[in-house]
Amino acid sequence: MTETLSQAETATRSGFVALIGAPNAGKSTLVNQLVGSKVSIVTHKVQTTRALVRGIATHANAQIVLVDTPGIFRPRRRLDRAMVTTAWGGAKDADIVLMILDAERGIRGDAEAILESLAEVRQPKVLVLNKIDRVDREKLLTLAAEANDKVKFDRTFMVSALTGSGCADILDYLAAELPPGPWYYPEDQISDLPMRQLAAEITREKLYLRLHEELPYASHVVTEKWEEKQNGSVRIEQTIYVERDSQKSIVLGHKGATIRAIGQASRTEIGAILEQPVHLFLFVKVRENWGDDPERYREMGLDFPGS
Repeated sequence: MTETLSQAETATRSGFVALIGAPNAGKSTLVNQLVGSKVSIVTHKVQTTRALVRGIATHANAQIVLVDTPGIFRPRRRLDRAMVTTAWGGAKDADIVLMILDAERGIRGDAEAILESLAEVRQPKVLVLNKIDRVDREKLLTLAAEANDKVKFDRTFMVSALTGSGCADILDYLAAELPPGPWYYPEDQISDLPMRQLAAEITREKLYLRLHEELPYASHVVTEKWEEKQNGSVRIEQTIYVERDSQKSIVLGHKGATIRAIGQASRTEIGAILEQPVHLFLFVKVRENWGDDPERYREMGLDFPGS
């Protein structure tokens, strides 16, 4: 009996945990906090996450694969529909679903619609109230009770993804609840996102942070070339795709000042992740109606929806 308990206690666990919620609920910030490193880009622009991003957290004897899904909202365009379909697909393929609810905004709009649909998902469900540092305790308790009335959640956590408050409790819970099994990835791996794609995502983040109000949602970054140099540095060429010449002018800025600033910020962060010097070259091209091009969806890891 003692031997059996010992084996059970030391057995590895692994599984997939999908994070779903309305845009800007804090899913990407929470994934980065749980992983302990940046694997998903974060901006104040809604619907920043487009495809599934997997961050890998090792906690106790468990490997927790956190699936950051696009924010779920009422789709209006083809790209919107692809993102929402991807998000729900990620939830239905996971072992556990975390519903991230912005405690400041509460249950309204997209969040309310998500809770209604979530009731039909069969996987174990966990409620995470985020941004609790902005809301008083009485409102938090009322919000938790209201959400649990709508959906049968196995557990409720109250956290601040930004500061990390309460996040260790989520890791403890997931590590204990995931099924026994071998790990999917090497112990030191923190994401399954190829470095070329992560580098493109970082540049897209800097683009949005710099041009939040001015740049339309329909922009896309592709890493076209990646060359490892003999001196230990890496040369990266990326193309920023926009839909109109007027958008290209915005990205370039006066005498190229804007794109230089974006490139410098992106180069610094990519270099820190790679731990090697980076030479980053950015180009801007106009590709009209790229949101209707199936090839662009494949580049982003999305299925191309019908019209």
